[in-house]
Amino acid sequence: MKRAIFSHKWLPYALLTPQLAVVLIFFYWPASQAVWQSFLLQDAFGLSTRFVWFENYKELLAQPEYYRTIWTTIIFSAAVSFSSLSIALLLAVMADKPMRGGSIYRTLLIWPYAVAPAVAGVLWAFMFQPSLGILAKGLRDLGVDWNPLLNGNHALTLVIAASTWKQISYNFLFFLAGLAAIPRSVIEAAAIDGARPTRRFWTIIFPLLSPTTFFLLVVNIVYAFFDTFGIIDAMTGGGPSKATETLVYKVYHDGKLGGDLGGSAAQSVILMIMVIGLTAIQFRYIERKVTY
Repeated sequence: MKRAIFSHKWLPYALLTPQLAVVLIFFYWPASQAVWQSFLLQDAFGLSTRFVWFENYKELLAQPEYYRTIWTTIIFSAAVSFSSLSIALLLAVMADKPMRGGSIYRTLLIWPYAVAPAVAGVLWAFMFQPSLGILAKGLRDLGVDWNPLLNGNHALTLVIAASTWKQISYNFLFFLAGLAAIPRSVIEAAAIDGARPTRRFWTIIFPLLSPTTFFLLVVNIVYAFFDTFGIIDAMTGGGPSKATETLVYKVYHDGKLGGDLGGSAAQSVILMIMVIGLTAIQFRYIERKVTY
């Protein structure tokens, strides 16, 4: 490794300053404000404030509705992460093979990533709208009593499908780059030894893709926890009967719409701790199985 030598001692600190400023202003400062506000009890207009210690946390953790939202978030995150990773890996393996028009095929698979989450939510809501959606009509023709406006399971399935579709392109790009980095000579040597395509994939290709898969697993869980807010808001607004209300949407609903600023701040702190803890567990246990 080549060691960098700076002509002045202050130069490395000056180069790091913009990045440190961005992290401090846009991450640590809002996070510290959320922690501070979680100990306060404010009226909806912020005219009166009282320091209440952990009262917001106690009140929040005493609500059965909050645990239902946690369970919904777990199901939603697991389904979105598993589905988007699996489908993206399958598409990347297919796109990595030599084929006519392969560049067009790969470009079309990347396009959905450019669609804004709220726009993606509106598109899927229209397609599966019970009385107007063309795909909802197809489901009814198949005998499915499709109605995400009233059926919570249907609504959750629809939100999971839209969120998965939105994330597949991102995962596809990384898997495709990971596949391109695998030496062809290794795969060809296994083929010469008589290994079938399925065996070559699970014993050679997938282990060599494990760093990419591990990185995408962390990114997808963070995406499911935070970045799906626009899709949920545009499609269901957390309904029906809060069947699609995840933790991040509940933070918005209780803080912005309900005016419970202290309770909303407490929820955001708990959500932040959960995501940090989940990421730490992934690095602690799953990273051991990654082959670098």
